Amino acid sequence: MKDKEVLSDEEFAQTERQAAQQSANVQKQYENQITINPPLYWTEGGRRTKQTSVVVDPPDGRIPPMTPQAQKAVASERGGLGPGQHFPDKVDSWEDFDYYSRCITRGFPSTMLYTIYNFGNDIIQSPGYVVIRSEMVHEQRVIPIDGRKHVGKDIKMYMGNSVGHWEGNTLVVETTNLRPESGSGGRYTDAAKIVERFTRTAPDELIWEATINDPNVWTTPYTLRYPFKMDREYRLYEYACHEGNYMMLDALTAARQLEAQGQDTKVVRGEAGGPLPGTR
Repeated sequence: MKDKEVLSDEEFAQTERQAAQQSANVQKQYENQITINPPLYWTEGGRRTKQTSVVVDPPDGRIPPMTPQAQKAVASERGGLGPGQHFPDKVDSWEDFDYYSRCITRGFPSTMLYTIYNFGNDIIQSPGYVVIRSEMVHEQRVIPIDGRKHVGKDIKMYMGNSVGHWEGNTLVVETTNLRPESGSGGRYTDAAKIVERFTRTAPDELIWEATINDPNVWTTPYTLRYPFKMDREYRLYEYACHEGNYMMLDALTAARQLEAQGQDTKVVRGEAGGPLPGTR
């Protein structure tokens, strides 16, 4: 869909039919299968839109390439293996898992976007502040809109430091002071700045845009756009993650036990999530 921002009515109807058929096929394929993942019906389905890509600038709908220095920095992590993964291919260390799997953060602005479940965002407006609570990994931002400056450059946070102001009926939020690991694809530097624009387009709808700019990481800034629809029946639930979730401990312990038995600990993932280490 290069350089095409929205689908035609006919194209959209075709994607809806394909999605419905795909969902039915997957449900039938795995309805009697047990995996290490939750059942497929446990994930939340969203309403599709005619927009062809979350990335609207560059017009080709793709995140621009990283700079050579950023590529080198990312590749050097984990002793040259690159960043940890959401579904790692080995479990020798907690660092083999990404920050999301370790229940630390989804990063920013990823936390504003949908994921497989718990993707509610609660926007609360009060005098002098806007608060955004994101359900997944219980992220929250308290955004002053009273004209104050950013905090000192030595203070770094996973969600960064956000300040806002109004331009007509659009709330503009500028975020700096981001920790390096908050960048999903790359690793933010001190130059990172994200500018969000929240524009209400109907009583129950708004358009969210975010322009990500870090010249040390990406060769050019890029902009995301996503439509939000209000759901008055939706409730945010606590996302406790590893509080009572023993996945990390169990995965590392089981891999060490398999090693002691001389078995392979490489994780081989199939379509439904893949078998446990050493059972292929």
